[in-house]
Amino acid sequence: RIFNGINIQNIHASSITVKKLSNDEQELSYRLSFTTPFGKITNINYHTKLLKTDNQYLVKWEPSLIFPEMEGKDKVAYHEWKAERGEIKDHLGNGLAVNKEFKEAGIVPKDLSQGKEKEKKLQNISQQLDIPIKEIHQKLNQSWVKDDLFVPLKIIDSNQAAIISGISYQNTQLRYYPLKEAAAHLIGYIGKVTKEDLEKNSSLKEGDVIGKTGLERSFDKELRGKDGGEIVIVDENGKEKQIIQKNEKRDGKNIQLTIDAYIQMEAYNHLKEKPGSTVVMNPKEGGLYAVVSSPSYDPNKLVQGISKQDYDKYANDENKPFLSRFALGYAPGSTFKTITSSIGLDAKVTYPEKLRKINGLSWRKDETWGKYSVTRVSNVQNVDMRKALIYSDNIYFAQEALEMGEKTFRNGLNHFIFGEELDLPIAMNPAQISNQSTFKSDILLADTAYGQGELLISPIQQVAMYSIFQNEGKIVYPRLVLNKGDFKTKTAISASTAEEMKKSLEMVVSDPKGTAHILFNPQFQLAAKTGTAELKMKQGEKGEENSFLLAFDTGHDNFLLLSLVENYTAGNSATQLNKSFIDELYGYFH
Repeated sequence: RIFNGINIQNIHASSITVKKLSNDEQELSYRLSFTTPFGKITNINYHTKLLKTDNQYLVKWEPSLIFPEMEGKDKVAYHEWKAERGEIKDHLGNGLAVNKEFKEAGIVPKDLSQGKEKEKKLQNISQQLDIPIKEIHQKLNQSWVKDDLFVPLKIIDSNQAAIISGISYQNTQLRYYPLKEAAAHLIGYIGKVTKEDLEKNSSLKEGDVIGKTGLERSFDKELRGKDGGEIVIVDENGKEKQIIQKNEKRDGKNIQLTIDAYIQMEAYNHLKEKPGSTVVMNPKEGGLYAVVSSPSYDPNKLVQGISKQDYDKYANDENKPFLSRFALGYAPGSTFKTITSSIGLDAKVTYPEKLRKINGLSWRKDETWGKYSVTRVSNVQNVDMRKALIYSDNIYFAQEALEMGEKTFRNGLNHFIFGEELDLPIAMNPAQISNQSTFKSDILLADTAYGQGELLISPIQQVAMYSIFQNEGKIVYPRLVLNKGDFKTKTAISASTAEEMKKSLEMVVSDPKGTAHILFNPQFQLAAKTGTAELKMKQGEKGEENSFLLAFDTGHDNFLLLSLVENYTAGNSATQLNKSFIDELYGYFH
């Protein structure tokens, strides 16, 4: 009973000897090794006598056969010390995942009275705590429930613990996520281990709490720390006689991120529950200030105990609130023209004043393209690179890429981060240029030039690629953990090209005809590029459109923003939703 109570396992006996002392007496010696919840104990020596009684040997039972040092009325005391989970904080020390005191509301059945009085109390409890009466009855009818035992019903904020007839409260510490929906996909949440978790990880035990998703899961080992405890022999008065095993607990480490709680919250709020993502980066050091996915869910509900009704609401939502959109690959649309221009400038094929005469809103290379053509929004006849960026002219960039040729264009793209695994605690597929290692068609080459084709780049990867314009042509790799050594960079384009592109992208904002002109504010120096990527099955039909915005501060290089809105509707483009957010960012940094 003692070994089971302590959960001692893997008991292994060795060096078993039986020595004859007389005809009726033999000495039995052996060694035991076993595992307790605090680790392994090896080579404990036991010995006792075997006494012959009525032609059979019986073990002379003594307390020392439990642990050798035990005698008389000694007892075994077992104490467990739970490690405190480390907290996750933003770069200013604000909590993103913290340990907080809550009240657990529950019922001690004997406090409910009987008959009508009892039903009246239960109805009142159901109303006050917003729990269906059926659910309360189910909890009270559990097999372990006794008249004087506390039956937990609901976790509530300590300051909301009202006096309700029939309700008792107990203090409990739980994980709490202050930013709620705004950081749920990034931070994740914790929960009790499942059978599968125990099978995968032998260091876990029943009842342990681990990170289930997000950074709670990625950093689980560091955050969880290590439980401690002791197994002690005490005498009948509880006085300690001998320590069998003792391990000090080791609390989990705090993790400090580059995230800024204010920017994270505002980035989320400005998406207004539309399906999409916003990523904001410190362009000079790569620290991610905000990594947002929308719509979202409240992780506190999952930690405190979510009702089936609430869970089903999330699970059945067609906008998929559990999806981490910042890690999904998307065709980046016209924001990618900034990279096509940069490669063209470095290859000496494109230059700012290079004019192309383009007639009409559609163009195809020749008859080999069949019915396929590249389309544009504005019918401007003489287009140079700057105008093409201001008007976002697909045809101009398609023609530039065809003039460059696949070899030059791909060679330029290979200086970026395509195919690379980023050193981030977020699972995502590497960015891809195309499904195959070559385009195999001029149409695919042309489509890729203006951000369509088979390009797949996550919002986080896009932010990294677009950091070239604020860093003299260098990509600054994104980081999430504060002070994790030096930041990593990689040269993708020349410094002169980066400078030229920065000027051109400022014009996309300042020029009244620029696609990002609604962001213009004479107080700030802002560069931007808008984009849409159309998802359609065939040419000519109207498909869903994803809206993108790339925007960055060129005055002080304080921020770089990439925002995406899936299947956007009029008035809800990424540019429109982020207009006031960009003003807020300028206010925050200045």
